[in-house]
Amino acid sequence: MCNDNIHLLPKTRLLNEIWTIQRLLNWITEYFTKKGVDSPRLSAELLLCDVLKLERIQLYTFFDRIVQKPQLDALRALVQRAGEHEPVAYLVGRCEFYSLSLAITRDCLIPRPETELLVEQAIHFLRTRSGPQAVLDLCTGSGCIAAAVAKNVPDARVTATDVCEAALSVAAKNIQTHGLSERVQLLCGDLFDPVIKGLDALAFDLIVSNPPYVSETEYAQLEKNVKDYEPKHALLAGTDGLDVFRRITAQVDEFLKPDGALMLEIGYTQGKAVCELLEQAGLFKDIHLKKDLAGHDRVAIALR
Repeated sequence: MCNDNIHLLPKTRLLNEIWTIQRLLNWITEYFTKKGVDSPRLSAELLLCDVLKLERIQLYTFFDRIVQKPQLDALRALVQRAGEHEPVAYLVGRCEFYSLSLAITRDCLIPRPETELLVEQAIHFLRTRSGPQAVLDLCTGSGCIAAAVAKNVPDARVTATDVCEAALSVAAKNIQTHGLSERVQLLCGDLFDPVIKGLDALAFDLIVSNPPYVSETEYAQLEKNVKDYEPKHALLAGTDGLDVFRRITAQVDEFLKPDGALMLEIGYTQGKAVCELLEQAGLFKDIHLKKDLAGHDRVAIALR
């Protein structure tokens, strides 16, 4: 296996050496590991798939395929950018979330595996109920939560809001790609503001949100691949990171059915504070937290 840095793959060597998919995959994985890139093997696979126009499984069925110079040049540029911690999802313009392939741009956050826990809890709650279900997704971003819920709960009709028009354009593409346009409505505006009661829904069975929840102190300490590339407005939520949670809990009464649920993704240190906000609202009979795979508090659930 090659042990050089990025200069192992310069244009002069590309003219003289044979690079198969297998050799490239191994080299890029090792390079990303040295550079501290998240999920180095997966990142290498995604870049190769993008340049070669292959599915991930095809990388392994075509292991010995020789990669030609135009593709090598394109790959080299992407590898260098990823090695400088530009997120691979933005480089390839897509990501995987809850078994869905989603378009992604720098106008919206990259969906995280932790957010899949929020989706799991939402789907479980909706499946315990009968008949059509009205769902409100606040701060939808790429539409990842709205798409995953609608795809897995055929009786759900989802209204999704976001203050960013550019992010909603990405969400619209994802909703259309997965054939969900008839059941997912996208509205531009701040939190509940664009929702017209009685027109969009009388009230919602479930309100779900992965809102901004990073404090000012945490934002200053974010890793380069997040702070330098992902939209600040989708991350930062005031001095303590609780600003948006406060606004949601202050308005939720008007929009949530008497037997409905509110589900929020939270920062791993925010469980106690968010539960206190929900208790102060005086609306909920049951408030509890769900932990992610790392054992951190990740989703706050409040049942009315």
